[in-house]
Amino acid sequence: MDANQIQLRLKLHPRSVHDFLDALVALGMLERNGQSYSNTSEADFYLDSAKPTYRGDYFQFWDAREYPQFGSLGEGLRTGQPRNEIRRGDEDWVDAMYANPQRLRIFLRGMTGHSLPSAMAIARKFPWSKYKTFADIGPAEGCLPVQVALANPHLTGIGFDLPEVAAIFDEYVASFGLQDRIRFRRGNFFTDPLPNADVLVMGMILHDWNLEQKLTLLKKAHDALPAGGALIVYENLIDDGRRKNIAGLLMSLIMLLETQGGFDYTGADCCGWMREAGFRETRVEQLTGIESMVVGVK
Repeated sequence: MDANQIQLRLKLHPRSVHDFLDALVALGMLERNGQSYSNTSEADFYLDSAKPTYRGDYFQFWDAREYPQFGSLGEGLRTGQPRNEIRRGDEDWVDAMYANPQRLRIFLRGMTGHSLPSAMAIARKFPWSKYKTFADIGPAEGCLPVQVALANPHLTGIGFDLPEVAAIFDEYVASFGLQDRIRFRRGNFFTDPLPNADVLVMGMILHDWNLEQKLTLLKKAHDALPAGGALIVYENLIDDGRRKNIAGLLMSLIMLLETQGGFDYTGADCCGWMREAGFRETRVEQLTGIESMVVGVK
């Protein structure tokens, strides 16, 4: 695609075209050959909306929802209260999010964009050959179950979430032709028993809740697993020294703005909570540049 084509498509001012495109070159998102520009291999992989590896929905979600909320960060820091649609009442943030079908779909698509690199890494790095079944607790569209099933044909999986997610989950799984191996189970992970499976996964779940609720979910996961079963928790873990992983620290600020008591945490924190819940072995493994998983074995 040349500069004139991009100018027409994006309706850019003529003076800004090359500055904009060359900035994308400097960021490593485009390659330039004379006056022609093309995607880098990474941009082609993650930012082509025609590909199943597309992550653009996550950035659109941030632009529409999270970025504007940082304008009220100061008030959130002073009060410790959420700054989203529940800030003036007692409504649960999940109820507020899930009550609007359009907002829910945007949220779930955004979570797919966010989770994809970690899901692909977990599908490769975790020793799935030891297990036969898995369940993703709070799976959004089903990104992790799909990636795990694609990489491990012997596995069958479950996505466990509130009923409002079912149709979106089923649609996403069917788009990969995996509906015979991955199914949806309706439930609330606080009030209903968790699925029985060899491996349970909680991705970007624990950080939504306060410490008491975190411990409750970890204990429920331990109780649902068989002896030798495993729990995978993956997040933007804060480094143990709380000095390096800016993504984890910023995510914890987002939890302040979005939830009543959520916060992000370190790998050492999570290992300690898992041992308190009864897990006999714990370990932390890096997945991507900013995300890691904590594994607990019963």
